[in-house]
Amino acid sequence: MPPPRRHAPTVLPPNRLGSHLSIAGGMVNALLEAQQLRLDCVQVFTKNQRQWAVRAMPAEEEQAWLAQLASMGWDDPRDGRVVSHNSYLINMASPDRDLWERSVRLQRVELERCERLRIPFCVAHPGAHMGASRPPRSPNPLREPPSRDELAGLHRIVKALDRLHRELAGYRTLTLLETTTGAGTALGYDFAHLAFIRAHVREPERVGFCFDTCHVTAAGYDMHTDRAAAAVLDEWHKICHNKHLHAFHLNDSVGALGSRRDRHAHIGHGSCGMACFRAVMNHPGFASVPKILETPKETDEKGVPWDLRNIRRLRRLIRRPHPSR
Repeated sequence: MPPPRRHAPTVLPPNRLGSHLSIAGGMVNALLEAQQLRLDCVQVFTKNQRQWAVRAMPAEEEQAWLAQLASMGWDDPRDGRVVSHNSYLINMASPDRDLWERSVRLQRVELERCERLRIPFCVAHPGAHMGASRPPRSPNPLREPPSRDELAGLHRIVKALDRLHRELAGYRTLTLLETTTGAGTALGYDFAHLAFIRAHVREPERVGFCFDTCHVTAAGYDMHTDRAAAAVLDEWHKICHNKHLHAFHLNDSVGALGSRRDRHAHIGHGSCGMACFRAVMNHPGFASVPKILETPKETDEKGVPWDLRNIRRLRRLIRRPHPSR
């Protein structure tokens, strides 16, 4: 009899791991630091994230960014190496007409900057509906229909995105709606919130998603065992679909499961569980998706940046291929 056939081992493409880096002193500095740290991708702000005022970007700063992007081979937006995060002030779900208008105008600036800088993805918190809020310690009502206030907020986000897409016709930068903890009246704690927004905009192809492991855990999705993590990722795929997921924020959670607390910890130092990160790192569909650390910018006792320590720990979670028998 012929010997049993051996199949070639399944080899995952390299995971893309990076970090949110500072643009202090000029945006190009984030790229230079990413290169120094040998990162595969990077996330940046394109302006001061805590101010409504927008400083005009000097031409030389834009040119330095584009030149460095090209020298690193990251200048093709289709390759998806660079992610931007929008201003924390933006609330496209606000019922206050003036705040909603300011938010839409500022989000337009964010998208315009991304387009000029060849940044393919702009991560955005969906927004807060500002209506009736639940007590701080009460759990999120996961997998339940949205409340009246939540539904109204979701429709306001759809209205904002439709206007932006109409005003910025032909733009390639995608808005990535991020999962949230559900603190206060924030929308996006339930996967279905994100899916609702994308399903109702007139140009859904211009909207994608960002999955934050800290936020998902604090929202109440349990991923602390391999089986639980696989079940949550399966649920995500059924509701939002993996092909629309264009970025991860890999952060551990200081807050406990379901705490609705948005505070990030180093990998393995929080309540997410290593199974959460193991599931993401070994998923064959996620290898090329940028995985961004938003953990504290510190060095250890030996002077090693914690970004590098976190990345090494994540890479050690990747299972080595073995031949099938």
